[in-house]
Amino acid sequence: MKKNECDLAKYLKRNRYNYLLLLPCVIYFIVFKYVPMYGVIIAFKDFSFRKGIMGSDWIGFEHFRYMFGLDDFFQVFKNSLTLSGLKILFGFPAPIILALFLNEIRHPGFKRSLQTLIYLPHFISWVVLGGILLNFLSPSWGIINAFIKNLGGDPIFFMAEERFFRPIVVISSIWKEAGWGTIIYLAAITGISPELYEAAYVDGANRIKQTWHITLPGIKTTVIILFILQIGKMMSNGFEQIFVLQNSMNLSVSEVFETYVYRIGLLGGRFSFATAVGLFTSAIGMIMLIATNQLAKAMGEEGLY
Repeated sequence: MKKNECDLAKYLKRNRYNYLLLLPCVIYFIVFKYVPMYGVIIAFKDFSFRKGIMGSDWIGFEHFRYMFGLDDFFQVFKNSLTLSGLKILFGFPAPIILALFLNEIRHPGFKRSLQTLIYLPHFISWVVLGGILLNFLSPSWGIINAFIKNLGGDPIFFMAEERFFRPIVVISSIWKEAGWGTIIYLAAITGISPELYEAAYVDGANRIKQTWHITLPGIKTTVIILFILQIGKMMSNGFEQIFVLQNSMNLSVSEVFETYVYRIGLLGGRFSFATAVGLFTSAIGMIMLIATNQLAKAMGEEGLY
């Protein structure tokens, strides 16, 4: 036992700077992720500021029964799943494709400049990007509608028509995050042995065949892990983007759980009910994460655990 303790002490001493670098991340998750879990019990109580969390009356699953009885709840559920599904269908492959194209660029200066350009939107808030989108799509002075007018068409109020909301959300998500998502895939590509490409070139394989038979299999594990994580966030569409683009005319397709909780919980003052909705979405996300991970392992792939 003493030998194991001695080995552990040596290991910790040898890696003390690595753990020191890890410390801020651990503190962040403890303070902002685990400590707030204490408030989850509000979902099972009739919360009152005067009585506090522990002093409020316990009502069990009453909020959940009320939630499933609401007509608009299932519309919000459908909107959340539809938007998340579209983002995964079109948004998830985007950084992979972009990384493959960037990997084929041989001029270092041009490659770095292009990477910086496509990373940039990630650092711009949705408030700013939303304002840019609204100006681009404006029926009065927007660039897109100006082009439509020049072709002899009538201006379109994109943000007032429900059929345009989901494509706008998906395209703007790709615009903002696809470039940033390429970082992980490019790092995975650099881990592939150059000897494999050299051998394929000697065998007469062109760049397309090298990409299909070497690059894609080489980053398959990374793709699967990120896909599992993305499925785990299926019930989360991001509050900022939806809230900025949402208005009363597209509310029937734009109301998702994040904006629903904000409207019911914060604006309506129904904190217990809002917590119940949030707990429900978290539970669904966890179930989907575990199911997808188990499916990946059943197919012979590496999962998260």
